[in-house]
Amino acid sequence: MAKNFFRDKVVLITGASSGIGEELAQQLGQAGAKLTLTARRVDLLEALAKKIAASGAPKPLVVQCDVTQDADLSRAVSENMRQWGKLDVVIANAGFGVVGAFKNLTVEDYRLQFETNVFGVLRTIYAALPEVEKAEGNIVIVGSVAGWVASPGGSPYAMSKFALRALANAITPELRSSNIKVTLISPGFVASDIRRVDNQGKVHSGAKDPIPMWLIMPTDTAVRQILRAVARGKREAIITGHGKIFVFLQRFMPWTLRLAAIRMAKVRYRPEPR
Repeated sequence: MAKNFFRDKVVLITGASSGIGEELAQQLGQAGAKLTLTARRVDLLEALAKKIAASGAPKPLVVQCDVTQDADLSRAVSENMRQWGKLDVVIANAGFGVVGAFKNLTVEDYRLQFETNVFGVLRTIYAALPEVEKAEGNIVIVGSVAGWVASPGGSPYAMSKFALRALANAITPELRSSNIKVTLISPGFVASDIRRVDNQGKVHSGAKDPIPMWLIMPTDTAVRQILRAVARGKREAIITGHGKIFVFLQRFMPWTLRLAAIRMAKVRYRPEPR
């Protein structure tokens, strides 16, 4: 279903240089989509575009883009239109995580987090909206299970993802009258570089992933689920089994997660002895 849906569709992806964004590009290329790939690391995008083209798919358009810059998103959409002539699907995927104990963070840390994860998504949607509206297409917002369940040490990231869920819930009925479908993707732990990115957005490729491997869903599996959800026009898709469990507990047994958070905080953030 997903392959049929995306064949010959023009899709713009932010944060396409690694992780979920990179795998989205590869699977969409295999499905016959015409791609515009954006990210800050243009060298990785160029290598990805060559790889996709070598498989026989249309060669993607590569545009260097920082979602914290208004002009970059406008330019990406303009170049997309010059290359492909339309825009059917925009995937607001770019993001990273600011983590740390609340006492050790600053207002600037929260501002930096929101600039990419929230305002970057807004910039992407606003830049793409006129063309997606013409195509009666799809807006895809990549959120997180952290938009349902906030954990100690992750307040900036969780706040940003809660904000995206609120955004998706509010604009989905608004844009329905324009025949635009909005899909919120809420992944749990998926194999990617996001947990190797520091609080300033710099990638440390050699850093060890703190999440146990048995809990991490392979990227290709997650992306297949994401594309099926978009093709079906789902309002929200929770990706990963543990993610679905966390959301279920948050909705129907929130006290279990509150107790777990208290215990986690006691272990992780014990007060220093005086």
